[in-house]
Amino acid sequence: MTAPRGPLPMTETLLIRDAGEADLPRLLAIINQAIRETTAVWHVQETTLEARRGWLSDRQGAGRPVLVAELDGVVQGFASYGEFRPFAGFAATVEHSVYVDPAAQGRGLGRQLLAALVARAEKAGDVHVMVAAIEAGNAASIALHKREGFVEAGVLKETGQKFGRWLDLLFMTRHF
Repeated sequence: MTAPRGPLPMTETLLIRDAGEADLPRLLAIINQAIRETTAVWHVQETTLEARRGWLSDRQGAGRPVLVAELDGVVQGFASYGEFRPFAGFAATVEHSVYVDPAAQGRGLGRQLLAALVARAEKAGDVHVMVAAIEAGNAASIALHKREGFVEAGVLKETGQKFGRWLDLLFMTRHF
């Protein structure tokens, strides 16, 4: 199910909550759409339900949040953060991601998911820096992150490839 574009009408109910096992099919559909059709994620092959199950278990087992945006009972997006790099010196640095079903984009769900994720990091007290790794041409994601207090930290030119072209990777950071 998809939602109409535009601001949320007063009749719609948005709930940001922790993800559970029952949410996995929607999370899988959302991430696979991003893999197939966008440069928001640089995977080139779709993932599986079992892989998503392992990802959810790993994140939650490490005490890291996986949040969903549920609009009128249907999950329309998700956000999470986890390990930035697997070295002890980076223990207080996390990298996050936010994905919203294209039919629900432009309605503030990404902003609310990111704000909730930042609030979780602040509450946890063990995060010093949150990193966003964004395809440098993704103006909407860059603007979203700036509104939530992220600043540009650098660009890695032609770091990855997707859809037959080189992509630049913009890093943005938010300190706590």
